Amino acid sequence: MKLFRIPGRRLLAAAALAMPLVGCDRQGDTSYQGYIEGEYIYLAAPLAGYLDTLHTVRGSRVAEGAEVFSVAAEPEQQGLREAEARQTAASEKLRNLSEPHRPPEVAAIEAQLRVAEAALQLSEKQLQQQQELAAKGFVSAAHLDEIRAARARDAAQVDAARQQLATYRATLGRRPEIRAAAADVDAARAQVAQSRWQVEKKLVAAPAAGEITETYYRRGEWVPAGQAVASLLPDHLRRIRFFVPETVIAGVHPGSTIEFSCDGCAARLRGTVDFVAAQAEYTPPVIYSRGSREKLVFRVEAVPEPEKAATLRPGLPVDVRLTGH
Repeated sequence: MKLFRIPGRRLLAAAALAMPLVGCDRQGDTSYQGYIEGEYIYLAAPLAGYLDTLHTVRGSRVAEGAEVFSVAAEPEQQGLREAEARQTAASEKLRNLSEPHRPPEVAAIEAQLRVAEAALQLSEKQLQQQQELAAKGFVSAAHLDEIRAARARDAAQVDAARQQLATYRATLGRRPEIRAAAADVDAARAQVAQSRWQVEKKLVAAPAAGEITETYYRRGEWVPAGQAVASLLPDHLRRIRFFVPETVIAGVHPGSTIEFSCDGCAARLRGTVDFVAAQAEYTPPVIYSRGSREKLVFRVEAVPEPEKAATLRPGLPVDVRLTGH
């Protein structure tokens, strides 16, 4: 075999001439390689506890709102009952301060007022009589002073009875006491809401329809707060991820329609582009000639038709073809 030595500059020129030929071979290929990608949701409870129930197994499908698992909530349920009892007590205290006394108590004060008014009327008549007698000299000045004092005493008793009746007819508490009791009711109501939230969050439901891909705990095991118990792959989060060359990326944008096929798929499926990467995924360390620029690929993502999404498995290779805008 005879070997030929080619200078370095001639080797680069030969490579540059060969690269456009590779690009020409790919110009007739309008399909692009990709795969199905799944975006998972990890279901967890915000509070720790023992895993009480696990309603689903991995590989099973769940509907939106279906119960997936629950964590034992006995302490939170007891806290809820305590908070509800405190709210009841605070409400009763506010109601008691906001209402007047009981009717029998008010009736007793009204009777005392009538007695005091009758005594005042008698004292006034006696004072009038004694003043007439004193004017004729039949009653001493000292005795007249005693009658006047008795009349003043009876008048004070009438005024006291009226004030007491007004107090009994009004609410039991003063305005600051009523405002404080109302604040206690609001605080107790907030505590009930917090306790109820803790109880409800011990039961975790599926936020969307999809497939339970994995479970990480068994019933009876201790689950830390915020630790995922199961992973969910929602149907609407199955995506098509593919790559297009630099020469085509300018015509691809969110809203573009695609068709894709896969091994075992009955027919060509459709999707809609919703993401185009701003930078190239792969930039090989070569001179950017017209042919080598085709090695710059950009990541594009699309969402499949909703009615077909559940049949697509993550990792499944697909061939994608751009169909329109």
